[in-house]
Amino acid sequence: MKKTVVFLCLMLQQALSFAQEAPQLKVDQAQEWRLVWSDEFTRDGRPDSTVWNYEHGFVRNHEAQWYQAGNAFQQDGLLVIEARREDLPNPTYRPGSRNWGRQRERIGYTSACLTTQGKRDFLYGRLEVSARIPTAGGAWPAIWTLGSGMEWPSCGEIDLMEYYRIGDMPHILANVAWGDDRPHHAVWNSQRIPFTHFTGRDPQWAQHFHVWRMDWDETAIRLYLDDELLNEVPLSTTVNGSIGHHTNPFTRPQYILLNLALGGDNGGTIDDSAFPMRYEIDYVRIYERVR
Repeated sequence: MKKTVVFLCLMLQQALSFAQEAPQLKVDQAQEWRLVWSDEFTRDGRPDSTVWNYEHGFVRNHEAQWYQAGNAFQQDGLLVIEARREDLPNPTYRPGSRNWGRQRERIGYTSACLTTQGKRDFLYGRLEVSARIPTAGGAWPAIWTLGSGMEWPSCGEIDLMEYYRIGDMPHILANVAWGDDRPHHAVWNSQRIPFTHFTGRDPQWAQHFHVWRMDWDETAIRLYLDDELLNEVPLSTTVNGSIGHHTNPFTRPQYILLNLALGGDNGGTIDDSAFPMRYEIDYVRIYERVR
């Protein structure tokens, strides 16, 4: 009986000790980062026009999709970017054009790309995005940022997430890019993680929401997935070449892009049986470090 009483007393002391320590841990975390802006996508309908813009048409990378605003909507507390298989005339089609987008007579697929350009940018801090991504053939979802005031890539690009196939093998990528001495030519610091790295631990990985995070300060850019560090890039290495006047693009503000591309230079063969494809974003949050 005496041993039982002593054991219970020790368990109670441990429980009390944990209860006293847990609030302190939350306070420390709260003191380190302060939420300064978020979009939780709680209202059904169109995304907030004071925050989000839309790209239009065939934009980059010889991708298959035509970007349009109608493929993005808020539903059940989520921002949904929906890629659809459609057959539409290309309003920018020009016979004999050398532009890859204008060479296409028809639109075979539609999707959306949302950006905060000119409405919401940030310099340093933490960007956090919770999302569930499509992983079917041809899907190329992304969470990324760009700078303003210079042409790409001297403006700087940070890819918190790209998903696509490399040699028919799915990968998740975490990248940072800036310019060198050649126009429109990037220097890349890229980590390409085989998708099996994640599905080996959770075969149902693609059915769940996951948190992509960037911690960015005056010294480095650190990119995480579910708290696992995927890439760390020192800002001492990210200086532009002569085209970018030897500036460092990551000492200037960046804006956010969310998009679902299809095919093109990296997306691979499109699985037509997978439509409509849904890229679902639960929230986008920006924090600042508390000094």
